[in-house]
Amino acid sequence: MPSLTVGQAAELLGVSPDTVRRLVDSGELRAARTSGGQRRVDGRSFARYSSERAGEPPEPPIAESARNHFLGVITKVTKDKVMAQVEMRAGPYRVVSLMSREAADELKLAPGVMAVASVKSTNVVIELPNT
Repeated sequence: MPSLTVGQAAELLGVSPDTVRRLVDSGELRAARTSGGQRRVDGRSFARYSSERAGEPPEPPIAESARNHFLGVITKVTKDKVMAQVEMRAGPYRVVSLMSREAADELKLAPGVMAVASVKSTNVVIELPNT
């Protein structure tokens, strides 16, 4: 099952690791402890939480161009025989990519998996970050 470190979840939500720990303690996010005692946030729980609480993206400052790589978490994957639609949350942004089912299967994309969206014009490419 996909999972994130407390730090990764905090970065994606734009909050502190302590806030993520409080969300886990309150039951808003599910987590399990590793054999070393560290918490790992359940990826599916994180995907649901971030989707439910996503606000509107902020207006970009006029003097700054948008970045073209977005670190986020997969929230939904819809597949048919040939194609896949992959949705992810990158902070307040919802990013959707259409790709071959074969590519989605090879990347093992599923809700809760951390990924990077590369955006060029109208094409969105989902990649896995180096870990």
